[in-house]
Amino acid sequence: MRFNEKELVSLSRQPSERAAELGMKGPKKGDVVKKRLVKLVVNFLFYFRIDEEEPIGALLLEQCRVERESGQVFSIAFLDETEKKYMFECDYEEQCGEWIDAIIKASYEFMRKNLIFYRTEIHRLTGQDPLEQYGISDETRFQVNSGLQLTPKETSSM
Repeated sequence: MRFNEKELVSLSRQPSERAAELGMKGPKKGDVVKKRLVKLVVNFLFYFRIDEEEPIGALLLEQCRVERESGQVFSIAFLDETEKKYMFECDYEEQCGEWIDAIIKASYEFMRKNLIFYRTEIHRLTGQDPLEQYGISDETRFQVNSGLQLTPKETSSM
């Protein structure tokens, strides 16, 4: 996927859902834990050197798995490269859980599944499709797959 660097830098300066200084270790062998400012903006996880304003990298939080590795450590691995993990060390266990939850909820797929779940529930309760008034009720991306049971709480895989 291609990104415009100027637009990414601009996005990194937007208000974040979460931001903190965390220990971060990249996926390459020999990478060591370094203190980074980590900032969640929409579905991007930006990371910065502590004393710099421009990000040194960004992770698009789609098609990835977030897992708790230990009490204060979580990882992000992308489904097409599961052996490569980005590791993040938090200051305490609650902070780790908060980051995991925020990252899971940041994905487009999570939001789409929630929209489908609530659309289905509203239709069941009222008999009306809540998207019909917006002219988007027939769009494929908002359709429930046959046999798929959705709940508002999803697993850690996005």
